[in-house]
Amino acid sequence: MNIRKKIIWNFSVVTIVLVGITLVFIYMLFYDYRKEEFQQQQQDKILTTLNFLTEIREIDEKLIGTMDRISIDEYYNEKILIFDANQKLIHSSIQQSQITFTQNILNELAQEVDKVELKEGEFEILGIKVESKGLVYYGISKAHDLAGFHYLDYLRFIFSLTFMAISVIIILMSHYLSKKITDPIVSLTKQIKDFNFEVKFNPIVTTGSKNEVAIMGQRFNELMQRMNEAFSFQKNAVQHISHELKTPIAVLVSNFERIEQESDLEKIKYLIKNQKEDTENLSKIINSLMEISKTESGSIPKLTKIRVDELIFDLAEEFGVLHPEFHFSIEYAETIEDEQKLTVPANLRLLKAALSNLMINCIQYSDDYKAKINIIPRAKLLQLEFINKGPVINEDEKKYIYEHYFRGKNSQGKRGFGLGLVFIRKILRMHQGEVVYSNEDLISNKFTITLPLS
Repeated sequence: MNIRKKIIWNFSVVTIVLVGITLVFIYMLFYDYRKEEFQQQQQDKILTTLNFLTEIREIDEKLIGTMDRISIDEYYNEKILIFDANQKLIHSSIQQSQITFTQNILNELAQEVDKVELKEGEFEILGIKVESKGLVYYGISKAHDLAGFHYLDYLRFIFSLTFMAISVIIILMSHYLSKKITDPIVSLTKQIKDFNFEVKFNPIVTTGSKNEVAIMGQRFNELMQRMNEAFSFQKNAVQHISHELKTPIAVLVSNFERIEQESDLEKIKYLIKNQKEDTENLSKIINSLMEISKTESGSIPKLTKIRVDELIFDLAEEFGVLHPEFHFSIEYAETIEDEQKLTVPANLRLLKAALSNLMINCIQYSDDYKAKINIIPRAKLLQLEFINKGPVINEDEKKYIYEHYFRGKNSQGKRGFGLGLVFIRKILRMHQGEVVYSNEDLISNKFTITLPLS
């Protein structure tokens, strides 16, 4: 059973049963009320008759009979019997109707019972004991509440029609409400039915913003976005690795072939050292590719507040261990008291990879074993300059420096695959930053990067 049918069935059954119980309860209240009211009327009639008998002794019996006949329209087949303390009949209203168990009723009233209620077919019998002017009297009334039962029949008829009308309305309303409730769910299922990871993800459309279906749609969009990003990452990562690593792997294979053909031990050691460096570079490339593929697939890198100058000092210390002969001179363009001017929102691993690549370039392309890093705060930006003296990139080659596997004339004799600047530029652009190369004096290389402070 689908949700819509469950809503119709459960809502209709529960509501109809509650309505039925309510109407039956109201009917039973009226039923008890009619009984009590009719008994009160019987009791009043007995007391009225007894008053006539005790207060007006001389009253003509015909007058009481006439009084009884006046009320005969209210109580069809009514009979009233009045007895004295000795259970002697002193008044009888209508002779045609007989009261069964009269003696039993009198006996019960004589035993300190003030009221006796009996039912005989459609007639109701009431017996009471009354004291008047020190004397005890017994009154018995037998009557049929024609008007009361007529009202009950009419009430039952009205309630039956009301119950059927309300039941029909409830069923129709349950159909309408179930459709209104389930339509967004049906629409949602139709939209997610043909979801395809091969095409661009289009978020499903949901109406409203706070109802459960809209929230479920939003959560589905978030889930599908993450799954789509994961799928894109997997797809793009494979493409990146197959494309970007094709040349580096070919270089490594070529190196192995050269080692295999070499017989000079010193030459073999030199080639193995180069192979080690190329392998380490390949490892760095793979790590960078993984991070870049995540971002290009739509995964937003986790950003934290990073003190760029501290990161640069840490990297300089690490490279000082690996290359003790090389020296980085780190200078501030001005005295900086507000550390916010040195702090940028960035992914630590990516930013560290970009700065590390730039510093490796300084090490590889420097003629005097030193490089200068200038830290320059700007309005809403942080500017960093990496400067080293050495072979420069000529004007014709500048436009190619950010292309895959490009290596300028100044890189002859240097280890690498021509991917460093490609990754640096990608990483910086992920952080809304930029890198620019210049060599105004023609004897030094300067890479200027800018990063937004917020």
